[in-house]
Amino acid sequence: MLISMKNYCGQLKSILSISILILSTQVSAQEPVDLNTIYKIKQEGLKHSKVMDIAFHLTDVAGPRLTGSNELKNASLWAKDKLKSWGLANAQLEKWGEFGKGWEVNRLYIAMTKPYYQPLIGMAKAWTPGTSGEISAEVVQLKAEMPKDLKKYEGKLKGKIVLLNSITSIDNTWEAEATRFTSNELDEIVKQPLTIQSRYSPERLKQLRARRAFHNQIGEFALKEGALAIITGRRGHEGTFFTSNGASRSLDSPVVLPEIEMAPEHAGRLTRLLDHHIPVQVEMDVRTTFSVDDPNGYNVIAEIPGTDKNLKKEVVMLGSHLDSWHAGTGATDNASGCSVMMEAVRILKAIDIHPRRTIRIALWTGEEQGILGSRNYVKNHFGSLFDPSFKSEYDDFSVYFNIDNGTGRIRGIYLQGNESARPVFEAWFHPFEDMIDHETISIRNTEGTDHLAFNTIGLPGFQFIQDPIAYHTVTHHTNMDTYERLEEDDLKQMAIIVASFVYHAAMRNEKFPRKP
Repeated sequence: MLISMKNYCGQLKSILSISILILSTQVSAQEPVDLNTIYKIKQEGLKHSKVMDIAFHLTDVAGPRLTGSNELKNASLWAKDKLKSWGLANAQLEKWGEFGKGWEVNRLYIAMTKPYYQPLIGMAKAWTPGTSGEISAEVVQLKAEMPKDLKKYEGKLKGKIVLLNSITSIDNTWEAEATRFTSNELDEIVKQPLTIQSRYSPERLKQLRARRAFHNQIGEFALKEGALAIITGRRGHEGTFFTSNGASRSLDSPVVLPEIEMAPEHAGRLTRLLDHHIPVQVEMDVRTTFSVDDPNGYNVIAEIPGTDKNLKKEVVMLGSHLDSWHAGTGATDNASGCSVMMEAVRILKAIDIHPRRTIRIALWTGEEQGILGSRNYVKNHFGSLFDPSFKSEYDDFSVYFNIDNGTGRIRGIYLQGNESARPVFEAWFHPFEDMIDHETISIRNTEGTDHLAFNTIGLPGFQFIQDPIAYHTVTHHTNMDTYERLEEDDLKQMAIIVASFVYHAAMRNEKFPRKP
């Protein structure tokens, strides 16, 4: 029987719609999805979001949050009180172990005074001392590739400021600093193997450790020779520079010189002048404070208690690291993640959920010094890779979700080699096709942040795939990691998706699947 093309297309559309509905129903049957609760989460997260207000308090109000600083302590107390005000239980600062000396900058002024006056862009390197008042001195450039090169500077550094590692040529930026993943790029992430080559290969790590050791040796030499301070040119561009670990934070750390990390354009100018035998003089006043009264580190912890008498002892966790570097205010690394996670639990409390399992939020500290807060939390609560007898909480743990890749919206998730998690995430992502373009689930491991603390001992821990925006080009560990770099719509999207994932993990009949 012949039918019209219009009727044929209409029937085909109906068949396709029914097929999609059947497929959706099959997925839901395998992994139930509560669409009613997701609707409530979206409504609360879009119409009543507090994510930017949270970010404001963690950045502009609290300031930089280096672990051990008063700024981090203030941010931690604010976060704890805010979580408590939303109705979360057991809000506390939980000690995770010894960190070392606290440190913060109280004043920093630096300028070139000869051959003319010019303020310079720089910041004290972490855990280095101040100058004990304003100093003004000639700058000496120290160029050394190996220890024997230092000998030619003997007797030439007394009363001088030493300049190191300056870059004198910086390319203009021809491409956009902020980007989103394209569909092709996301497809490539899916194709990547479980373990991809780290940017820090064993050889590269060896080189970095040797370079750091030699830098410390130069510092010791300059101190012995009577230098007053060190200026180190750092990578970056257009006034942005990347900060790094400085002197040891241990309670018995050796004496070192004050050290300023400087934007490459300004350090490069000093270098070019000196290369042309034009004398350079710099004045600076650096005041830093060390605190040793409490050498311990603390995480912020709070809970939405479970309601199922058989499952409430089991735990679903979400978290981000609250600590930051000190040259900016740590907006994308990682007030963004903490704001998202706090907003996620606020949403869940606002819509009055009653989770079967306990939902626990953790805002970690010491992440920038080696994922210390989360690693010690895992050790204290669940066990250690080096201890074959795990604690009782190990069996009651379900899953951990992490955000720590900047302000960019969620585009998918890394499975960390846990293939059994794929169908679960496929079902959980399905209701967010209006919020995620080209959702991506990748088998690969991703590195460098707090989910690794859980994965290391066999517990499911996951980091979401996020659009890069300008994370690696502008904000990650820089003086320009500030509130202005946050993308409000992206943060809202992340909080909504995280809230849904956490809710569904807390409501499953079984704990989240683990790798064999």
